[in-house]
Amino acid sequence: MPSIGPLELGVVLIIALLVLGPKKLPDAGRALGDGIRQFKDSVNGHSRDENQTELRAAASDPPKNEARR
Repeated sequence: MPSIGPLELGVVLIIALLVLGPKKLPDAGRALGDGIRQFKDSVNGHSRDENQTELRAAASDPPKNEARR
């Protein structure tokens, strides 16, 4: 299977620009990136909601080694 070179990548980007237009191209790229991230997280068994919940819980809990006054 041949690799994708810079010329082929440029052709794909130009076609995407013509089809989607300059205003919707960033949204399409963002949606594609989010989809890839969700796919990777599901393959690895991670959940974005679980990670956010764990981060919030860690941020809201005071450190346990501080002496209470």
